[in-house]
Order: sequence, then C-alpha cells, then structure tokens
Amino acid sequence: MTYVKRLILDVLKPHTPNVLEFTRQLAEQGNLNVKLSVLEMDDKTETLQIVIEGENIDFERIQQAITDNGASLHSIDEVEILGELTEAE
Repeated sequence: MTYVKRLILDVLKPHTPNVLEFTRQLAEQGNLNVKLSVLEMDDKTETLQIVIEGENIDFERIQQAITDNGASLHSIDEVEILGELTEAE
C-alpha cells in the first residue's frame, strides 16, 4: 500500500473564486494542509504554486476540485509517497 503525503502543483486559475476560497475548497478534499502562492497574475488569470500535505491525499479529488473551479493543472512539480510493507513482504 502506498500513500500520497505531499504534492506541489502548478495551476492556472481565473480570478474567481479568489485564492482564499480556492484554497479552502482544496483543503476540504480531505484532512489536508494547503499552502497557495500566487506566482504571476495577469488581467484574467493567476498562476499558482500549491503545496498540499496530508496523510493520504486523494489526487483525483484534488484534480476534480481544481477543474470544478475553472482552473487547470499544468504540472505536478513534486510528489512524496509513503510506502508500507505488506505482511507478505
């Protein structure tokens, strides 16, 4: 069994929802600590770096929350996964 413990994502989103609401919605996808930094801003969009930490991050839920807010995931820039030995090993 493996568990995703940390992700760093590069995301492009429109100005709405604001970054506070967007971060809250991501954190609600589990018992997650979410840190968001605005890297660039133009007339219509914001480029974000998002650091997500938790015990078992559900990447599909995070990706869906990003899409549901009109944003797009550009890349996964860093990932940390914890593996556990099974009894058979």
